Amino acid sequence: MYLFGASGHAKVIIDSLKASGKKISGLFDDNPEVKELLEYNVFGPFDPIRLGDEELIISVGLNHIRKKIVEYLPGEICYGNAIHPSAIISEHTSLGEGTVVMQGSVIQSSVSIGKHCIINTTASVDHDCLLEDYVHISPNATLCGAVSVGEGSQVGAGAVVIPGIKIGKWSLVAAGAVVMKDVPDNVLVLGNPARVVKRINI
Repeated sequence: MYLFGASGHAKVIIDSLKASGKKISGLFDDNPEVKELLEYNVFGPFDPIRLGDEELIISVGLNHIRKKIVEYLPGEICYGNAIHPSAIISEHTSLGEGTVVMQGSVIQSSVSIGKHCIINTTASVDHDCLLEDYVHISPNATLCGAVSVGEGSQVGAGAVVIPGIKIGKWSLVAAGAVVMKDVPDNVLVLGNPARVVKRINI
């Protein structure tokens, strides 16, 4: 397994991979000053020859940057998953390629999670939720049942989304917000109850 992005987010993914017994062969990063991360070699820009047949995870926390990297890389890459063994995941849940699930997270029955998503530390995703590609559910955030989250959106740390809510694409739910009505595309919402405070263009 290789990681693309030698960042703080990569450190957490490394912990998850090590805890689950997966071999880490090294990292790629475009910053020439970064040579090592947690004692793993950083080999510079992405190299398909070095990657070979191994799996890759995009270890970048920003959703739009993960998407840009995936669109830039060759289409034949095999993307892996990092799932910490302390996470509780229903057998009736599906995870897309490149998605990572951090320590203490809970994902309940009949949840569908897209590609290259982040389910961060102690996040809770309840039954029948639908998360599209490049979504980030931040630490200790809670999605109640049947919530849908559009591509590239992020639910901030400690936020709560009540059942049946639809969050649009590329929106941001601020930390600690309580979302009680649907959220459109490309907006920032905050507060309790959450309200739209501005449009954003990610």
